[in-house]
Amino acid sequence: MEIPNNLDSFRKELERKGYRNNSIENYTSYCSVFLNKYNDRKCPKHISESDIKDFLRGFTEHNTQRAYHSAIKAFYKYVVKQPNKFKYIEYCKRSRKLPIVLSSQEMKAIIDAATNLKHKTIIMLMYSCGLRVGEVINLRVSDIDSKRMVIYIRNAKGGKDRQVPLHPILLEQLRGYYKEYKPKEFLFNGQFSLQYTETSIRSFLKDYSSAASVGKRVYPHLKRKNNQTLYPHIILANQ
Repeated sequence: MEIPNNLDSFRKELERKGYRNNSIENYTSYCSVFLNKYNDRKCPKHISESDIKDFLRGFTEHNTQRAYHSAIKAFYKYVVKQPNKFKYIEYCKRSRKLPIVLSSQEMKAIIDAATNLKHKTIIMLMYSCGLRVGEVINLRVSDIDSKRMVIYIRNAKGGKDRQVPLHPILLEQLRGYYKEYKPKEFLFNGQFSLQYTETSIRSFLKDYSSAASVGKRVYPHLKRKNNQTLYPHIILANQ
């Protein structure tokens, strides 16, 4: 089976259809695992419906199984041209877990633990505005509108644009950051590139959560979920 060629075709189709970069990476990664499982087959068309069900059944975590299901289904629709192969393969139920909630003290402790100005600014931005990590790294300097006190989010989830309020305290933080780092084009530049990475954000969040002795799994999307419940501007005001 020519796995690299299949994955390359899949990636190009996802790009053509406007999938976000993070989704493209995840989908191609999931399909790579799947295709390598059945590498002894001549081509993907020779992988049966029963084989696909057996593969998906191997994931005990329901949400993980659903993620693989979506990726493989898209692959068969866009590349293999066999959308009916999934006609009788239903999604498993979503696993329902209690959400992780940070207290206002824990959130403030994480912000306080951030000794790096860029890291602190990113955390405050994500928390105050409820931004997805992909939205943060795609922000451009020109997206900060201090006159109207809004931040423009371009090509957000679903390909839509939106605006989020810019709090005065966050604006002052952003100004201090800009004066120190003088970013070019993208608001947050990487060490060797114009754009910061999701991996870096996940890494420093984990480090600062540990330094703040927060005994919970802290990840970027958690900031978005907690944005509605912890009065973010009150916490920012105490910085």
